[in-house]
Parts: sequence; structure tokens; C-alpha cells
Amino acid sequence: MTSTEITLEEQTELDKALLDALNPLASAIRSRTSGLPEERMWEADPVDVTLSVLAAWKVVDAEVKRLTAIAAGTAGSYGASYEQLGAVWGITRQGARKKWPEAVTRPTAAQSGAGLKLFGGTAELLQDAGSGGWSWTGEGADGAHGTAGGDTWYPTKEEAAAHAGAFLAEHAAGRS
Repeated sequence: MTSTEITLEEQTELDKALLDALNPLASAIRSRTSGLPEERMWEADPVDVTLSVLAAWKVVDAEVKRLTAIAAGTAGSYGASYEQLGAVWGITRQGARKKWPEAVTRPTAAQSGAGLKLFGGTAELLQDAGSGGWSWTGEGADGAHGTAGGDTWYPTKEEAAAHAGAFLAEHAAGRS
């Protein structure tokens, strides 16, 4: 059993809690659609009663989806990647990105907070939230701008810093 699977006892308790929460909602929906008082919901035609229960589950389903998106966004704001979100949900990284497109944002230089000041120039290190890889962008002392380029992502912050440092050394003030 994986850590997200639940035991039979947990399943029984969850079912009970969900049904206890659902009954008042189903009664309120049935009352609004039939005009009957909530306490008489179960006296109605069984098809109508079960359709009211189904309508209540639809409301719960929409709310669970909304709360799930909030939870994914919260995890993403703390640094979780789409790969991690997908693993928890049992889907691929791409599936998680499609399911919760706003959950993980690519940090800007200001968000990553990793910067270099060398040879009179500056560089910012950036981490890709999706892959965890690192990149850089910088300005040399001679005014030249540079980046890691395109889709270049380094496996570690230190490797990205080394490449950024080489750029800054190459574009140091007074260097030709």
C-alpha cells in the first residue's frame, strides 16, 4: 500500500463523514426543487430523492476540484514542481501542468534571490520550478547582456553560477 492509499477503516470513516456532510445539502437541494420541507425529503419519489443526492454530489465534486486547485497552488507557491504534483495525483508532469496551469510559476530573478557581483558586473540565478534546473541572466561591466540561452538549464545552482561567472569575467571592465 502506498502512503496515499487508505485503509478500510479510514475509508469507512471518510464515507460516513462525507455522507453526514452531504445529507443536509441534498435535503436543501430537494426542498428547493420540490417545494417540500427538508425533513420530508425522504418521503418523495425514490428517483427524485436519488437525483437530489446526485445533484448534491455534483456540488461537492465542484467544490473538491476548487479546493484541490487551491492546494496545488499552495504547494507550488512553496516550491513544489509539476513533477511532484503529478506524482501525488498519480498523473504525469504534463498532466499536472494541464490540470493546474497556474499552480507552479517560473520564478523571476527577484523571486530566486540568487545573485552574483563579480568583475564589475552582476548576474541573477534563476531556478525553473517545473524541472528544478538552474539558468542565469547577467550584465557585464562593459554593458554586455547575456543569458544561459534558450532552453539551457543546468542541474545545479553552482554550475549555473560558474557559467554566469565566466560571462562576467569575459565582460569585465577594461577587458577587450
